[in-house]
Amino acid sequence: MIPGGKSFCTRHYKKVTHCLFDLDGTLLDSEVMYHTMIGQICEKYGKSYSKDNAVQIFGMTDREVSEEVCARTRLPLSVDEFERQLLDLARNKLPIAPEKPGADRLLTHLFDYKVPMALATNSTEQSVRLVSIARPKLFGMFNHMWTAASRTRTSTSWRRVASRTNPSPHNASCSKTPRWACRLQSRLACSGWCLQVVMVPDPRLGRERTRQATLVLRSLRDFKPELFGLPPFNEAPPSTTVPIHHS
Repeated sequence: MIPGGKSFCTRHYKKVTHCLFDLDGTLLDSEVMYHTMIGQICEKYGKSYSKDNAVQIFGMTDREVSEEVCARTRLPLSVDEFERQLLDLARNKLPIAPEKPGADRLLTHLFDYKVPMALATNSTEQSVRLVSIARPKLFGMFNHMWTAASRTRTSTSWRRVASRTNPSPHNASCSKTPRWACRLQSRLACSGWCLQVVMVPDPRLGRERTRQATLVLRSLRDFKPELFGLPPFNEAPPSTTVPIHHS
């Protein structure tokens, strides 16, 4: 909640009380790395990994990616072996994944105003551990982090995150920016709380995949907190220090 009860909400959007974040392609520019790693594995076995293949795997778990790529490219590998090779490459590449523009600024702003935040991602626990160790300050701002098990859908993960967030987000929440969040939006509405979806889609993603989003941005740098009842960036955060009085 916003300290002091000050609201900057407009008539277009509902006031946000909690924020849920995706990871790959939202906070970190790691999706590009995943596509590069997949391409390297395919090339090693003389197979081609096309842009069309890349578009099909947006929002999938590592396990689902492995199944999809193996089926589409007819790799002479088991799904388990492909997933193992993918993780081996990720150990070296993911810790150096650059932050997406505007991610640190937005997270820090929300953290300073004590807005509850959670991370919910289809990435494996091992992948999230790799990037969080490399950026303890960034990932230390989350109240909760949820990683999807290999065969757990993200919608389930996000419902679990919501149930563990205190206070519970039942009126208005803001998500930035799972690309599969449009179907998640309707599922969570059945749970009694409103999810506004802010998307920063990959340029290769078709417009039909973003049509149901609340707001579509080119970058998190373009996000205006005041649209959702949050203090604008140019406001100084509330002081947490005790003033010293001189006699």
